[in-house]
Amino acid sequence: MTKLRVQNFAVSLDGYAAGPAQDLQNPLGVRGPELMEWFFPTRLWRGMHEGLEGGETGVDHRMAAQGFERIGAWILGRNMFGPVRGPWPDEAWRGWWGEEPPYHTPVFVLTHHPRAPLHMAGDTVFHFVTGGIHAALEQARTAAGGQDVRLGGGAATVRQYLQARLIDELHLAVSPVLLGQGEALFAGLDLPALGYACNEVIPGERATHVMLGRRP
Repeated sequence: MTKLRVQNFAVSLDGYAAGPAQDLQNPLGVRGPELMEWFFPTRLWRGMHEGLEGGETGVDHRMAAQGFERIGAWILGRNMFGPVRGPWPDEAWRGWWGEEPPYHTPVFVLTHHPRAPLHMAGDTVFHFVTGGIHAALEQARTAAGGQDVRLGGGAATVRQYLQARLIDELHLAVSPVLLGQGEALFAGLDLPALGYACNEVIPGERATHVMLGRRP
């Protein structure tokens, strides 16, 4: 059965998934990159984003690598695709990642404004879905071809899918950082009432990996 998974989702000790003032210069908000400091030294990150050899291969690397296994499609909130708001003025914005994004699968971007599919290098195709979270999940499951669907975020999008009890597995990389303000991942949610429980806690080199799951 195709699962909807959240993987490698970094949060601070005080529950923030991004810092304040997210914009073009600060995609993760002010101090947001501190949440990802567990990821940057891994071999996975260096190979994907820096094209460099080497990198750490410990627990953090293994947990990060698991996030790309058996993934046949992705779902992203619009802010995860780019900072453009409102109707698309043109098709100049093509994502945060250059001409070859790290997805290598179909990606379904939630938006209120139609846009033609965007074909990128490396077999990534962005599809812009105006029908809401259920429509995006249905399309992603079809495109995944029996593999799982990864929900990439951001925090507001994860909250919507949690509220609808659509996420099967949620991997949080809890970074030892206090942001104090920003976008709180679980704001307004009662996870036990929604049927979620903590299944496993795995200490890593720079983050603690917390695995949540939805009870049957």
